[in-house]
Amino acid sequence: MREISPVQNWLLLSIVMAGSGVLYDVLFYGDSRPFIGATFALFIGMPILAFERKAILRGLSRRIQRLPTLTYFLAQLFIYEILMSVGFAVAGLFLRGIGAIPSTSWVEAIVLPFNVFMYALVVCAAVIFVVRVRELLGRDVFLAMLTGRYRNPVSEERIFLFIDLVDSTPFAEKHGDLRAQQMLNSLFAAFAEPVRRNRGTIDDYVGDAAIITWPLARGMKNGRCVRCVFDILNAIEDEAEGWLKRYGQVPRLRAALHGGFVITAEIGVDHHKITYFGDTVNTTSRLESLCKALNRPILISSELAGRMTLPDFVNAEDLGVHALKGRGQGLGVMALAQAIPLSAQSPKLHSTVNSAT
Repeated sequence: MREISPVQNWLLLSIVMAGSGVLYDVLFYGDSRPFIGATFALFIGMPILAFERKAILRGLSRRIQRLPTLTYFLAQLFIYEILMSVGFAVAGLFLRGIGAIPSTSWVEAIVLPFNVFMYALVVCAAVIFVVRVRELLGRDVFLAMLTGRYRNPVSEERIFLFIDLVDSTPFAEKHGDLRAQQMLNSLFAAFAEPVRRNRGTIDDYVGDAAIITWPLARGMKNGRCVRCVFDILNAIEDEAEGWLKRYGQVPRLRAALHGGFVITAEIGVDHHKITYFGDTVNTTSRLESLCKALNRPILISSELAGRMTLPDFVNAEDLGVHALKGRGQGLGVMALAQAIPLSAQSPKLHSTVNSAT
């Protein structure tokens, strides 16, 4: 499946949004001013999509997501109104300034009419719905289900990352299952941006672990699969004080990376799911379990590490060949660590993390 870059993705969204503005002109102005409609649509709609995708006002988005459902909905609507009004005003000033709408007064050019607001709201809601379903299923899964790529099982090479929360059981025993689940929700939310940035897909959550996957070529490019692990760890370290304040500790993680051939298939009738079968998945799971025995937080199979160039900031330690439960032959294993210790990056943060763990 061909990889769509972030630039191509935003370009596609821009085309869709501009097309909605042209359609508005066709419906209400007889296609007399498509450029004007497209311009207004881009200035009105793209800030909302950027907000939804956390490209702008990321802190505000995180705060309102913690609100009760009704309050969250009203807050979203209020933010949409502000973004649409500002976008419309900027577009109006631009178009009137270049003489595209000379017959329109300055007030008419910058004040968002109610009918335009409702039309833009419907269009944005539809686009956001598709984007959210895509993000809920994962980019690859969404496209695969649309195209029916895995209706018949397919053999392909993929990379898997199993990443697990350490000592989740003691935390649940001390604070209760509800509090433990809240912590897991926060943790998995912290995974989202690093995974998205490194072009991965969160395939599943199993207890206190997440399974992340890439097509082999995409995951190896620029060491994305390895970068993803350290981006997650660094994102947690950067918010160490917040974790301490909310949960009394900073999460510690174990992670394992392995790649190889799997059989990918769409299964289910009422509930469809794309799932992966084969030794590669099982081996990654057992490699993650080996982290504890070897006292190493991050392991990668030597086979996968040897097929790609590791990022410059990563040190790899060869741990030799190890037997894995249920696997006939041993697996070469390497431990990964950041070349620049956290203490050198931020001494205050490092001491905070140590006190939490």
